[in-house]
Amino acid sequence: MAGAVEEGASIVLENASAAYDGRPVLSGIDLTVRRGERVALMGRSGAGKSTLIGLIHGQAPERVALVPQAAALVRPLSVFHNVYMGRLDRRSTLHNLRTLVRPARADIAAVENILARVGLADKLWAKAGELSGGQQQRVSVARALYNGRPILVGDEPVSALDRQQGGRILAELARSHETLILALHDVALALAQTDRIVVLDGGRIVLDAPTKDLDPARLKPFYEAA
Repeated sequence: MAGAVEEGASIVLENASAAYDGRPVLSGIDLTVRRGERVALMGRSGAGKSTLIGLIHGQAPERVALVPQAAALVRPLSVFHNVYMGRLDRRSTLHNLRTLVRPARADIAAVENILARVGLADKLWAKAGELSGGQQQRVSVARALYNGRPILVGDEPVSALDRQQGGRILAELARSHETLILALHDVALALAQTDRIVVLDGGRIVLDAPTKDLDPARLKPFYEAA
């Protein structure tokens, strides 16, 4: 179940659980993320990170900008239109339909500015399906930046990027969103870019500690083969 949001908290889960095809994936999850925190969700593949991301997003979709694990782009449409989709629900149907054919100058400028922050300003009118995997992931990030909601939830949002580029993108996300909750597989990035690490193993939280108290050796056991 999801708990009521406490004062000063962005997300509260109390004894949350989830199952897939009748198989338990998460159980006994107690997690509070306070406003302003930068939280990394970590653990080996299959530990339940993506499922937990889904629970967090589902608790407060009106306050969350999401970067899904798959870029989830409309491949035949331009990069501009894919980023613009980040605010579809805040525009009138007429405006959205008009934008498909003839975007307003203000919308073009706003999207171009966001794309510049992820190094893709020159791809504004390129078809999303023609981009490399790393570029598509940056378009997905740009869509979340354009969305602008206070909580950013990302499921491996920089997995297709090298560590240096990934660090720059995570810094952009931190600059633009009040709270970050990110499933990450890169230990070095998590230690450098977040202030708290929550580790899942077997569908349960097995470690929840400030980043300053952790190092790669402390996290290594959770990534070794089970």
